[in-house]
Amino acid sequence: MLTTLKATVQGDRIQWLEDSEGVFPASRLVQALITPLEEPPVAATPDERSQRRVAALKKLASLNAFSSIQDPVAWQHEVRSDRELPGREP
Repeated sequence: MLTTLKATVQGDRIQWLEDSEGVFPASRLVQALITPLEEPPVAATPDERSQRRVAALKKLASLNAFSSIQDPVAWQHEVRSDRELPGREP
């Protein structure tokens, strides 16, 4: 799975804006692809994020995106990748 970390790049230098040691340990070489952003990301307010989520859910509802799901609980159990946790009984 791909991991995304925030950083700034100036010439040949990368300055990480969050913890990167787990992804890029200093002890080994790691290949990476860097995608420059067209514009700096705009920090949305909690209200704006909420409005976006509501709009996305309304769009899904208008498309009947989940109309084929007869039993949502059974569907959730089917698609989730549940696994037994170490030291816990099912």
